[in-house]
Amino acid sequence: MPGSGDGTVEAATAKGIEEDALRVRGLKDRDLKGVELKEEQLKPEGGDGPATGAPQTVEVGEAGAAPPQRASSPGTSVAPVAPVDAAALKVELEQVRGERDQLMDRLARMQAEFENTRRREVKERADARDYAVQRAVEPFLAVMDNFQLALKADGTQEQLRAGVELILKQMEEALKGLHVQAVETVGKQFDPRVHEALGSIETAEFPDHQVMEEIRRGYKIREKLLRPALVRIAANSKQVAE
Repeated sequence: MPGSGDGTVEAATAKGIEEDALRVRGLKDRDLKGVELKEEQLKPEGGDGPATGAPQTVEVGEAGAAPPQRASSPGTSVAPVAPVDAAALKVELEQVRGERDQLMDRLARMQAEFENTRRREVKERADARDYAVQRAVEPFLAVMDNFQLALKADGTQEQLRAGVELILKQMEEALKGLHVQAVETVGKQFDPRVHEALGSIETAEFPDHQVMEEIRRGYKIREKLLRPALVRIAANSKQVAE
């Protein structure tokens, strides 16, 4: 019958739709249970987050599609960042500043000590030089006094000459006190280290190159030559020929 046939088809269609809905609901429930079971397995002991190194879980929406997740490298751990202690940093900064101030103070003291040492050395050198000059000049003050007295004296030429000879002798004594002595000349063999020949004198009585005349006296201090003596030496041609 036409009426009964249509009812049978509609009933079959409704039953198929109902079965399809139940099947879809069952799949959803099974998928949700599987997701919850995976989350329980991935939870670490004593925590709510996923375990380190475990595979990440995905959430399944109503349409069954999982949102994209960023994969993490297995075995990678992130070092925890230690909290900054402002009080400790402040204490350390004050300590560094104190050390800096101590070093700056020490540097300033060393610079002042160096400057004082340099000034003291300069003064000591000047004092030593003045003392040496004083020791050298003091013996000649009496010589200067005698020269002034000789200029004021009234006497004959012989008396004046004798006075000058005494003054010269006094000056030689003053030089000896400073370890200054005259270079020996007349009667000595010519020595180019302390003598300087200005000429020669032909003679057969004296040995060749013997000092015959002193033109200017030479001086030396201890063994150091101050200036050479200017002399004339003997030129004995006979002795040279022999």
